[in-house]
Amino acid sequence: MASLRTLVSVLALVGSSLISAPAQAQGDQTAANALLIQLVSHIVKQGHQTILTFERYHWRQVNAAARWSPRAGLQAVQLGRRFYIMGGRTPNNSPIPGDSVIWGDVWVSHNKGVTWDQLLGTNDQEHWPARAYFQAVTKNRYIYLMGGQNFKLEPCPPFVPECEGPVPNSEFFNDVWRSKDGINWKKMTDAAPWEGRAGLSAVVFRNRIWVFAGSKNDDSAIVGPNGPQRIYFNDVWSSKNGKHWKLHTEDAPWSPRSGAVALVKNGYIYLLGGEDGFLCQPQPFCEPPYYNDVWRTRNGTDWEQVTANAGWSARPGHQCAVLYDHIVCFGGFGLPQNPNDIWVSRNGADWKQVDDTPWNALSGDEIKYDFDVLVDKQGYWGQRQSLYTFGGDRETFDFSDPNNYLRVDNDVWRYSYFK
Repeated sequence: MASLRTLVSVLALVGSSLISAPAQAQGDQTAANALLIQLVSHIVKQGHQTILTFERYHWRQVNAAARWSPRAGLQAVQLGRRFYIMGGRTPNNSPIPGDSVIWGDVWVSHNKGVTWDQLLGTNDQEHWPARAYFQAVTKNRYIYLMGGQNFKLEPCPPFVPECEGPVPNSEFFNDVWRSKDGINWKKMTDAAPWEGRAGLSAVVFRNRIWVFAGSKNDDSAIVGPNGPQRIYFNDVWSSKNGKHWKLHTEDAPWSPRSGAVALVKNGYIYLLGGEDGFLCQPQPFCEPPYYNDVWRTRNGTDWEQVTANAGWSARPGHQCAVLYDHIVCFGGFGLPQNPNDIWVSRNGADWKQVDDTPWNALSGDEIKYDFDVLVDKQGYWGQRQSLYTFGGDRETFDFSDPNNYLRVDNDVWRYSYFK
């Protein structure tokens, strides 16, 4: 570490001498300064790659109760210096599994989650319909929003032969919208060629929006055994503008799934974890239908399996992000308890558990799933990086618990370097 600081100091002195060079050498000076910036940035980055152990990374709560309602299945994005959150679901105090308020609102924070202002309320007629478990990404100064599901109750639909009351029958979306400010939204397409789905994965990679995985129809844990069968996807699509889409493969080599994490690192799209079902029987002796494999691709068509079993337990509803060239994974749903751990990896194959726990949790009861995350890069060349989380779910599938619906959050946390 000392040698790294010394080298950076020397390079800074070199930069100072270049800045004071004679006026006639301004052309060479400009080129040299640009090279110096690249060199220092590379050295600092490599230094972080070498020495970063996350021992000095800790959690601090930025906002215990934001103005937006507690929710899960929301999305958070950063556009410029502003944080936006939108959509999601808030459970109702109801005997009907999954009964929720579905949001179509948009909120903005100008101070990294400390305070929030509402930009839009839920209004299906004036902008995108309310939804949860969708995706939002940023590309070329736009927020793009796509996919997801609502929650609808139908009185005794034909697919439930012995109906005793309203049952869930959700609508699954394949529309795409975009906005520069979170207020004015333009519909890019009402129906993309990929099938409507929730729990999908999306990233921006090589100036294209990529969509893959996800599922359609509610799980039997929500609607019971007589509902329409849940369908899982492993197709891969991309688009330059959200309107025109290209199919890269109908059948990627990874198993069809929902609730997986996608991220971009070093010229690859990574896919991590997910599920193809919520529950298993008999508990706690069964193996849940969850994944902890890692895959990556450079083109969306050709995928390689990085590992069949990462160091962390199989899970959906988790999040992973890239901090200083490390993949950081945490949170998610687990049986019989949610996993109370944080794992890091440079390559997606070799994983190390961090001593800290997510959100300073003392047990799995405090671990969230279906929250969202973003990485804020601060300082020169983005060399001060912090991870932020928003909202999330801590519900169980014990629908007899009268307080279960209250286990949804509207807090904001920051995971960052503290001296």
